[in-house]
Amino acid sequence: AHLAAWAETFRKFGAKPQRTPCSAEALRKRVLRDGSLPSLDPIVDLYNAISIEYAIPVGGENIEAYVGSPQLVVADGTEPFDTMKEGAPAFEYPDAGEVVWRDDKGVTCRRWNWRQGVRTRLGADAKCMWFILESLPTMPLEALTEAGDKLIEGLRQMMPGVRIESSLIGPGAK
Repeated sequence: AHLAAWAETFRKFGAKPQRTPCSAEALRKRVLRDGSLPSLDPIVDLYNAISIEYAIPVGGENIEAYVGSPQLVVADGTEPFDTMKEGAPAFEYPDAGEVVWRDDKGVTCRRWNWRQGVRTRLGADAKCMWFILESLPTMPLEALTEAGDKLIEGLRQMMPGVRIESSLIGPGAK
């Protein structure tokens, strides 16, 4: 039900979920097609596993690469998005009306949670990380909280002594 709700949400801002699904659906399709996901990095592997287990989009960003604060906005189509095309750095622009994550420099993630930009991508050298677990009303708040707790537990195991702050943003937030 949660993945179907994401598909409907994507349709509402003009995305075609068959071609550009939410990140959780894209991961699910890769696992079903390939039988597993390739290991990228322990932290990315952790949040991808949580995304698959809970059918929830989970993203990780290098917050030190941001210029200003992350914002979830409706794009006007002029915001630059840094990406790679055929192995080379490139820029593209979101469609007007597309929901994007951005900062003061440009788009950091296209189509809400479909494709992450290069500039803010987590790498092994990241010291300050920002994670977002995104849910829609079809997902019970308890399941979202459980997924977040699992991410925190995994991060603490990987990085003893890590300092973690957690916030719930949106309707029903306490």
